[in-house]
Amino acid sequence: MLKEEYVILVDEHDNEIGVMEKMQAHREGALHRAFSVFIFNEKGEFLLQQRALSKYHSAGLWTNTCCSHPRPNETVKDAANRRLFEEMGLICDLKIKSNFIYKTPFENGLTEHELDYVLFGETNREPKINSAEVENFKWVSLYDLKKDISVAPEKYTSWFKIVMKQLF
Repeated sequence: MLKEEYVILVDEHDNEIGVMEKMQAHREGALHRAFSVFIFNEKGEFLLQQRALSKYHSAGLWTNTCCSHPRPNETVKDAANRRLFEEMGLICDLKIKSNFIYKTPFENGLTEHELDYVLFGETNREPKINSAEVENFKWVSLYDLKKDISVAPEKYTSWFKIVMKQLF
């Protein structure tokens, strides 16, 4: 049996206003705290993951190295380190770079409405992916990535395209 996951509900200034079961938050489109991790190597390439085909939304799409939600009483940085290890088998020194709010409805009736923290880290190690979370991975240059997003945006997650436009 799956353990219920809870997300931290926030206002647009990131003040905590409560907690809610994760799927309920996505059904209701409630604004909650999240994070997106971007890992680079010494060549400046991005480590992308292809989301597992079993994911409840954005299955099979390419995105940043990992992303998720902090649990109640967990800092963004601690949560990002936890998920980076759980999904990609990596440990890095992560630094918060920015945050933004986005809202994306999906065909299955769920809505991502997140205050998303963006964290950067660096490693030259190859990931050891968790196949329950990740279908595949690749290292890609910023030039090739931007070119591919412009040619085939449907291959990428909504939040990833927002971050790419804002930060790169």
